[in-house]
Amino acid sequence: MLTLGLWGLDRGGMWRDEAVSFQVGRRTVPQIWRLLHGVDAVHGLYYLLLHAVLAVHPGEVVLRLPSVLAAAGTAALVAALGTRLVRPRVGLWAGLLYAVTPMAGHYAQEGRSYALVAAGATGATLLFVRAVRDGSWWPYGAVLGLTCWLHEFAVLLLLAHAVSLALARAGARVWRGWGCAAAAVVLALLPMVVVSRRQAAQLAWLRTPTADTAQGLLRRFLGPTDSVFWVCLGLGAVGLVTLVGRRGEVTCAGVAVPMAVVPPVVLMLASQMSPLYVDRYVLFALSGAPLAVACGAERVAGAVACGAARVGAVTARGAARAGAVVARGAGRPAGAVGRPRPGGRPGRRPLSRAFSVTLTGVLALALSLLHQFPLLQKDREPGSRADDLAAVSRSAARRLGPGDAVLFLPASLRNVALTYPRAFRGTVDVALVTGAAESGTLYGREAGAAELRRRLARLDRVWVVADRRVLAGRAAPADPVERAKAAVLWQQFTGRETTVRGGAAVRLYVRPVSGRTGPPTAPPRPVRS
Repeated sequence: MLTLGLWGLDRGGMWRDEAVSFQVGRRTVPQIWRLLHGVDAVHGLYYLLLHAVLAVHPGEVVLRLPSVLAAAGTAALVAALGTRLVRPRVGLWAGLLYAVTPMAGHYAQEGRSYALVAAGATGATLLFVRAVRDGSWWPYGAVLGLTCWLHEFAVLLLLAHAVSLALARAGARVWRGWGCAAAAVVLALLPMVVVSRRQAAQLAWLRTPTADTAQGLLRRFLGPTDSVFWVCLGLGAVGLVTLVGRRGEVTCAGVAVPMAVVPPVVLMLASQMSPLYVDRYVLFALSGAPLAVACGAERVAGAVACGAARVGAVTARGAARAGAVVARGAGRPAGAVGRPRPGGRPGRRPLSRAFSVTLTGVLALALSLLHQFPLLQKDREPGSRADDLAAVSRSAARRLGPGDAVLFLPASLRNVALTYPRAFRGTVDVALVTGAAESGTLYGREAGAAELRRRLARLDRVWVVADRRVLAGRAAPADPVERAKAAVLWQQFTGRETTVRGGAAVRLYVRPVSGRTGPPTAPPRPVRS
């Protein structure tokens, strides 16, 4: 996992969410604390961690290193779970399968908190299994509580663990211990819940998940290509046979399946009333999928071994009968033929067979990696993310000069200038009143609609870094200031040269010499530059 995570880590640009992590992580601790009172409280602990990391070296690769290390740790923890619940080869298969899953690799290379949440959730699950057996619940509660402060939706893991206890038919002592730990986690999370509820407007862009959403997540969990998906799905189904074990004991499938299924299903159901679901919010549930698949593979290997043993036994009996006939004909005792020698080859066969089974599984995973390699390679390209702010900044740097007026539409695109300030050095931000760090906001505080109109009225030309959909009229801003920006540009200026980079456009607007408003300008078209 570490090798795959480090491969192609420097994509040459950050996308919008990573850019937020980068520019917030570089603020002072008091500035971060002030920001969290108004926005992004759910990521507060992560921003404070990044503050320490980026103090070493503020760069794109360093920003992503915590996620790479967390993903590698998650793969190791998945392996530890498989080893503890079944046997070492199941742990090896599960850990390797997690490492080669494209979804795990994708978030291992993002400067956001989701890979760290996955590591914490998997570690908490390992401590959960240990606590069921030895009764030590406080480490479980402490790790899960800390994980929930990295992202509050990790609390859904409590429901998955409750299902695991129900499947294990756990005793009253185990339920009491888990209940006390769960209560402590929930109580510790309450301040976060109270603050984040006041910031719920940040999730206004989410949409209600559908059946296609669930199918897409299943594909991402088990493998985006058909061959890998169907093999993993089949093995996972076989693993369901061991869902329930002996009373009081959690099984591998009894832990893995609820972990993979319960958090996403609960969040999707809750999102039918108020949209809350995005697949990265339940990345931590991915750890259960390779465990379930490895359980099924172990079951298949056991069935094959049993079949081979029966065939071997029948063959051995036939050989013994034939040997007896030969011995009688030669006048020797019947048992003298085919008797294994002490320390001979037959004593080493079980070890050899176990090694061959383990190696077969590893080779199958290597084949899966090769099959999905083009997807992994494509995911390391800048175009694999929603946008590339570095490309937008390079385009702006080639066109903007000192003293040029710049307008960001919407204000969130100021993220480009905050992350890559060199491209905008010496320019004048028309709408800005207070900077992002000083105002305790993500993108700065802008002038009101009336003041913005007065500022634009003094300009004959302005460079606009804008969302293509807004410029093309396909999206109408809800904020009155953003509507004022679009209206003034549309009514009083004429669009000239345009450069489009993904979903963003850098466009020069010039006031007509006659002062008369021309016809509406055409939507921006991509141009080579």
